Order: sequence, then C-alpha cells, then structure tokens
Amino acid sequence: MSQDASFELQVAIVGLLKASADLGALVDGRIYDRVPADTSGKITAEFPYVSLGPDQEIPDDAECLRASEFILQIDAWSRGVGFPEVKKIARAIEDALNEVELELTDNAAIYFHYDGRRVFRDPDGLTSHAALTFVAGVEKL
Repeated sequence: MSQDASFELQVAIVGLLKASADLGALVDGRIYDRVPADTSGKITAEFPYVSLGPDQEIPDDAECLRASEFILQIDAWSRGVGFPEVKKIARAIEDALNEVELELTDNAAIYFHYDGRRVFRDPDGLTSHAALTFVAGVEKL
C-alpha cells in the first residue's frame, strides 16, 4: 500500500523548511505540525514559529491516471512589533519552497508552486500571522 499523497507532501515540505538556513535563523527550528499548547489549549510555543495549516485535496483523475491537486497552507506567527518579522519569515518560507522539485517516494509530484499569502493581525492584538498558500499536483502511483 502506498503512502497518502498529502502526508508525503507534508514530509517533503517540512524537510525543505528545516533545511533552510534563512528560515532557521528566524524561527530557530520551530516548525510544527501541532503547535505546543497546555491542557487548556493556550499556545506554549515560543514565538516566532511556523506551523502547517489546513490542506485540501481535489481529485483530478483522468481515464488511466489517478491524480489530485492539493492546496496547502503554511502559517508564520510572530509577536514582534508590527508586521516586519512575520513578513521576513513568510519570505523565507517562500524562498525555501520556490520552484523546488518535491521528492516523493510512493507518488509523483507533477507541479508545486507558491500561490500567494495573506498577512494580518490576530484577534489577540499581539500576534502577527502570515498564511501562505501553495498548490501541488500529484499523480498517485
């Protein structure tokens, strides 16, 4: 049985993010699938950090081909004053993933590209947030 394509994408993306010296200098390796929190749900992770956001799979099968398009979100979080720090982190994420060929074991990446970002202040009034969107096409082998 082959690996889930979404999981394989996640592993490849996290590997590239962790390998980025520029991103590492900004977040010191704090890249999370599940952000550390206490039992009440309050975030305990040190800022700034990067987290994996939601992803969506859209089947795109052809007559003899099983394929899907994935829309993936990667989030940057900062408590630095204003937006400069979170925008630097967002740029480092974009640079780490720009025009890369994703290495998948059980599936084949057809394309992967940056699709834009939104930068905003969270409702707590302290946290700056950048939500970056990437799109991947994967043939399921």
